Amino acid sequence: MPELNANFFESFKEFKLITIVILAVLVLIAILGSLKKEENKFNTRMMVYGGLCVSLAFVLSYVRIFHWPQGGSITPASMLPLVIFASIFGVVPGIIAGIAYGFLQLIQDPYIVHWAQVLLDYPLAFGALGIAGLFKKNLAMGAFFGGVSRMFFHFLSGVIFFGQYAPEGMSPYLYSLMVNGILIGSETLICVVVATIPQFKTMRKKVSA
Repeated sequence: MPELNANFFESFKEFKLITIVILAVLVLIAILGSLKKEENKFNTRMMVYGGLCVSLAFVLSYVRIFHWPQGGSITPASMLPLVIFASIFGVVPGIIAGIAYGFLQLIQDPYIVHWAQVLLDYPLAFGALGIAGLFKKNLAMGAFFGGVSRMFFHFLSGVIFFGQYAPEGMSPYLYSLMVNGILIGSETLICVVVATIPQFKTMRKKVSA
């Protein structure tokens, strides 16, 4: 049965040494990038925000409100830093940041049944968040379509590889839609709501200026 997480921060105990090292390197790169001179300002800003957004998204992903036994959880808008990055720098950088985040999740907490499932649930699903870069003037819309794009790949993975967990008589398509609707749908809704908060929208504009 799915379970509510009584202690949201308990999952931080799961962090592996390699994950901590990678996060530390990302933050260090961001700090060093912020100290560079102005001649490559755009690339420097991309490097700084990329490292910080991937790190922040990863940390937020371990503040779990709700956890599903076969993998997946609802978090406090852990996708949003990647959506913001894509909305500032565009689709391609957003996809690259999402793929990097997906591999970081794979290193930290892999759930593997097949190599194709790995591609669908990690680099492709999180890379799809880069679609948010198409909606630079509407962060909430970017969060919505980024979340839907991510859900598409998890849905395919659920149909192909996790249909065995469906209750007897239930279609794998319906089961995958139900599970991912609960998890990714709720996560997307949280991100959209947060993205519409006026103070948050103002902060985002200042960051991208």
